[in-house]
Amino acid sequence: MGHLLMVESWVGSMSRLLPRAIREDGHEFTFLTRDLHHYLRSAPEGVAHPLLGACNVLTAETNATDALLPHVEKLHEVFGFDGVLTSCDYYLPTVARLAEHLGLPGPSADSVARACRKDETRRALEDAGVPGPRFAVCTDWAAVVSSAREIGYPLVLKPVDLCAGMYVRRVDDEVALARAYRDLDGFPVNARGQRRVTSVLLEELLEGPEVSVETVSFAGTAHVVGVTDKSIGGAPAFVETGHMFPARLAPGQAEAAADTALAALKGLGLDQVVAHTEIKLTPDGPRVVEVNPRPAGNRITELVRHVTGIDLAAACVDVALGRAPELGPRATGVDSAAIGFLLPEEEGVLEGFDGAEALEECPGVLEVQFAKAGTAVRPADSNNTYLGHVMAADPEGGAARERVEALLSAVGPRVARR
Repeated sequence: MGHLLMVESWVGSMSRLLPRAIREDGHEFTFLTRDLHHYLRSAPEGVAHPLLGACNVLTAETNATDALLPHVEKLHEVFGFDGVLTSCDYYLPTVARLAEHLGLPGPSADSVARACRKDETRRALEDAGVPGPRFAVCTDWAAVVSSAREIGYPLVLKPVDLCAGMYVRRVDDEVALARAYRDLDGFPVNARGQRRVTSVLLEELLEGPEVSVETVSFAGTAHVVGVTDKSIGGAPAFVETGHMFPARLAPGQAEAAADTALAALKGLGLDQVVAHTEIKLTPDGPRVVEVNPRPAGNRITELVRHVTGIDLAAACVDVALGRAPELGPRATGVDSAAIGFLLPEEEGVLEGFDGAEALEECPGVLEVQFAKAGTAVRPADSNNTYLGHVMAADPEGGAARERVEALLSAVGPRVARR
């Protein structure tokens, strides 16, 4: 049995999936956070938050990595940790540094730092010859304007250190560029109290369908678990509206996407990590959007599990412990699984949903989850603004996406305008 140190977590599904995977494999964990109430506020009603299943819940300033290293070293002397992990993007570099400092399994801290900074990812992949968009890293408005003209509209403006699609915007002209730059500039501190890097990334707008490649790297070998498709909405934002696993692709496209993802992992120097690499299938071939050195979010790990039986959360635990993960697929009776998200279109207070009552009884439905009445809503501008989701499976074909879309089309949110 292993003892893991979990440093912070997402408050969404992975905050439940990782503790479950740890317990089911017979391990235990200590949870370390700077603000326990951040998680208690998101706990399911009437149910203890799974993170509270930790054998120890400790507090420390997790945003001050240099001070955290000696503190965790002392904890390690007491508890004897066998691995350290997190599901939260903002703490992946911290966890990698802790693992290196304590001599525990994990990816190199430098490789994770590169992957978690979109500007450094772009530079590293360009140096490695991995295809991506034309880009520019800008430190002020003058550089943004000049670089935008050089790259050409339309383009994409991105923060270099946020996630969930926050403040990622398509811009078609200088007026839209100024608006996107101003909005991002007005968000100097992220949701975890960390001051943001002020640089922005401008990228050529890539055309074509988007997929993600789910991989597990261990002992120098990267294993491709599969390719997930994704749909995007919420323009000019890029909000993920749904996913299906496995992706329905033309012959050769899945292999090309997988090869590009593996090249990206190599270019960044990533090993000992479960990764989620987003790829655009452009007319000129696959292009890397970003590389995330952690399991996929938005319940993609559950889509993979329903279809293949492979548990990426459990693989994340195994890799953190330095153990070879179980990646052999097994028959599940599911040929494809998909999830669709309901996006708010107006600002107000949620009163309820029409047409949602009977969804759980529909054939093939795996999950149904919707926001509670009284929730304040606004038009979707990131992956943090969903009103709910439906997940469904197709046992005999690749039609799970169509099934989910049909189910969601019958659901209508009732929003009282403010």
